[in-house]
Amino acid sequence: MTAQIKTVFSRQILDSRGLPTVETMVILDTGGYVVASVPSGTSTGTHEALELRDGNKEYMGLGVERAVKNVNETIGPHVRGMDVAKQTDIDHAMIELDGTRNKSNLGANAILSVSIAVCKAGALASNVPLYRYISTMGGFIQAKRVPTPFFNLINGGLHGTGNLDFQEFHLIPATNKSFKESLKIGVEIYQNLKNSLTRRGATRSVGDEGGFTPNLFSNLDAFEVMLEAVRAAGYSPGSDVFFGLDSAANTFYKDGKYVIKDRSSPLSTNEMIEFYRSLLEQYRLISIEDGLYEDDWEGWVKLTSELGEKTVIIGDDLLVTNKERLEKGISLKAANGILIKPNQIGTVSETIEAINIARNNGWQAVISHRSGETNDTFIADFSVGTNALYCKYGGLSRGERIAKYNRLIAIEEEIIAAS
Repeated sequence: MTAQIKTVFSRQILDSRGLPTVETMVILDTGGYVVASVPSGTSTGTHEALELRDGNKEYMGLGVERAVKNVNETIGPHVRGMDVAKQTDIDHAMIELDGTRNKSNLGANAILSVSIAVCKAGALASNVPLYRYISTMGGFIQAKRVPTPFFNLINGGLHGTGNLDFQEFHLIPATNKSFKESLKIGVEIYQNLKNSLTRRGATRSVGDEGGFTPNLFSNLDAFEVMLEAVRAAGYSPGSDVFFGLDSAANTFYKDGKYVIKDRSSPLSTNEMIEFYRSLLEQYRLISIEDGLYEDDWEGWVKLTSELGEKTVIIGDDLLVTNKERLEKGISLKAANGILIKPNQIGTVSETIEAINIARNNGWQAVISHRSGETNDTFIADFSVGTNALYCKYGGLSRGERIAKYNRLIAIEEEIIAAS
């Protein structure tokens, strides 16, 4: 069944940090409608598509009324009457309407809100679950499983309030486990971690992404307390579960050196790589994300060359879901994995293109949330629809994170019932 866009309406709402973001409704000529809202990052790469903010006195300059106005007065009338099944055509029409390389005219937040809503509307018009529609629309093999989650157990850096340099410490269940089993493992370890931190008097709160923000002496202490929680919950590290790390190295890169609490002196690129080598050997990390500064291409090549056979080297700030930077990374062998965030590039179709480029070159593509999320569960369906091996939605607390996990529970049940 085909359906055309009748009305597009946008408004300003709040994200999980209490900051403004964009919500957009698309109403079809059939009478059906969908709603989409977009996330926002705290730790952002400088090469991301532009998130348009108002820059005035309201909301400390972080309002999005300009982006909302662009949807209501410019984008909406432009896409009215278009067939929602033509995702790529609609996305390209918005890109051309914007006319800039980084979507700075209309705003990537404005454009993405419409792009996601169009994708949801396509599924509604086709009368199929969103994840199945994404598989068909994107040319992916229909998923037989739900992705394995990267649980963010401990938040540091810009996502925390503690004293840790690294931004995310991940718990990753073995990929041979069902999502239901993975979720149970994650919850049990998360609760045991809370107990371990409480005993140490190190508990403060949870961070932007739902992981704990403890007061610990070093980054290595975070791994040690996670190990304790894994064993207390009755699981085996390196068998049932593994660890991963998002360093977000931009935040501790100063004057050409890496400054972390675990070392008394600033580290060179080579010394930072050696530090990661020791972490990998000691804690059997299966992923290292943003281990180096976003434009340290030479360092990334060396990091991947030396550690890439033992772990997945994931580019986030380095690649920003951008086709050109991804292709450069592939040609240089600067990583072997990419973090996929739709709001870094601004449309669903461009996000799918980045996933296909990565996979065609043997890279992992991990579907990810942002620190400022909403209760929109689009990326849960998107991770299944694109047949991702891994997804990253944060810690096991905060409603905007749990909404994604709960959606994956339902999707897994549907996949099992259909098999």
